[in-house]
Amino acid sequence: MRRKYISGFMSAIIMGSGQMIHRSWARGLGFFLIQLILVLNVRAVSRGLWGLITLGETAQRMEGFSMIPGDHSIFLLVEGVFILTLLIAFIAIYVMNVRDALTIGAEFDRRRNAAEHAGNTRFRDIFDRNFGYLMLIPGASGVVFFVLLPVVITALIAFTNYSAPNHIPPRNLVDWVGLGSFSQVFSYSIYRSTITRLALWNVLWAVMSTVTTFGMGMLLALILSDKRIRFRTFWRGVFILPMAIPAFVSLLVFRLMFNGLGPINSMLIQAGFDKIPFLTETWPARIIVILINIWISTPFFMLLISGVLSNINRSMYEAADIDGAGAWAKFSRLTLPHILYQTIPVIIMQFAFSFNNFGAVYLVTEGRPVNSSLRYAGDTDILVSWLYKLTLEQNQYHIAAVISLIIFLVISMISLYSFVRSSSFRNEGGLG
Repeated sequence: MRRKYISGFMSAIIMGSGQMIHRSWARGLGFFLIQLILVLNVRAVSRGLWGLITLGETAQRMEGFSMIPGDHSIFLLVEGVFILTLLIAFIAIYVMNVRDALTIGAEFDRRRNAAEHAGNTRFRDIFDRNFGYLMLIPGASGVVFFVLLPVVITALIAFTNYSAPNHIPPRNLVDWVGLGSFSQVFSYSIYRSTITRLALWNVLWAVMSTVTTFGMGMLLALILSDKRIRFRTFWRGVFILPMAIPAFVSLLVFRLMFNGLGPINSMLIQAGFDKIPFLTETWPARIIVILINIWISTPFFMLLISGVLSNINRSMYEAADIDGAGAWAKFSRLTLPHILYQTIPVIIMQFAFSFNNFGAVYLVTEGRPVNSSLRYAGDTDILVSWLYKLTLEQNQYHIAAVISLIIFLVISMISLYSFVRSSSFRNEGGLG
């Protein structure tokens, strides 16, 4: 039998053995240790999978004056997802191990007289050949454990009945209910109307937040790029100050200023005017949070666009002057396309950030004014602030998980489509 199949069969039974018989000791030992770790922790693996399937069998209970501990369904869910992720990684490593053993065996068949040299050369070159992948592993691991796993866990919670008052661990167990939570969200009129109204306001909020901050940032950048403006460094420093102050401090200050009995209304009353319901009526409150967001977010775009403007090839403007182009023509045909080409990815990210900008809304209005026709929400609540209330205030985790999953799918599809369709991604439309 050819060495290729012998080494592949041996590594399929005992990981790394096919490498070690060809004196590739380091890799063979590494694969073997991975299998050994799995074998030694087989009970933990089986318990993790059991917990993921059953979500526990015994709830916490009182016997006499003693509290008997039970299974915590959510802990079991998280542990099960973690174990399942490690098993998927193990399967990938196992396949890599078999393929590597087949490769070494095939190389031995071709060079029977230089098997040691072939193995050692491969080991010496492994870092150079796989440098890119090795450098990507830490970042990819972080994405898996801190981005993908929370998304997966949230998605799984959407298929349970994790909610108050009867399904909160450890006193009660959580059960798999399939599409029951989705049915509850879309079949109850109160949830449907709440989602619809909050989603419409959420989209308007995200669009207005992105457009206004980008527009104001571009306006300030264009003004400060004009050589006729004196003390440009001073003015640029003044406009950067809102960015230097922690956002939550600015939000709380603005909340105090626009309060019903805050400084602004107090001055209006003293001047003989009626107070303005800045935060107690729907549209005034929505306009206020948009204006406050402009104050906080504009400096970022001002700095970004200032950098873009400094890199535009000035010869294009000289050619435009020779052709007799006016100020508007130069802006619309040269400056704006160049700015958009460089900043479209950032604008898309800003839209996604604004869509889920919890602090800008909640710290100013807490979702008020209250609307009795909405379920646990107010007129200025966006979807993410509604999720906050559903979870930390109402303990409706399964409903919040369904809404979170919908938000994730919508925002990810919009952002991905917009980014892929942009000229920045396709490397089209670059200027100068």
